[in-house]
Amino acid sequence: MAKTKKDIPYGTLDLLVLETLDSMGPMHGFGVARRIEQIAENKVCLNQGSIYPALLRLQQKGWVTTSWGTSENGRRAKFYSLTAKGRKQKRAEVENWERVSGLVARFLERSDA
Repeated sequence: MAKTKKDIPYGTLDLLVLETLDSMGPMHGFGVARRIEQIAENKVCLNQGSIYPALLRLQQKGWVTTSWGTSENGRRAKFYSLTAKGRKQKRAEVENWERVSGLVARFLERSDA
């Protein structure tokens, strides 16, 4: 049975979360996951077992901070915000992603020749 949704490459979830928080502002974890899925045109599926450990990891690194608030449906929720350190890390992650993806693209172009 073929999968309809693919996993994202290892190590890219942090970058996607940082970018989402940078562009959208403070969000709760469920909202971050749904926004990533929306941008990915539902080609990835993020569950609680992947998004919340990523958010905790980013918080422990000081890249995001948390505060309690009320979600759209009136429930108490933890909201995540990007810190200045997280913004700096996001820029570094983007530079690394562009370097690595450019390298892979050069190899794939050579294989087409």
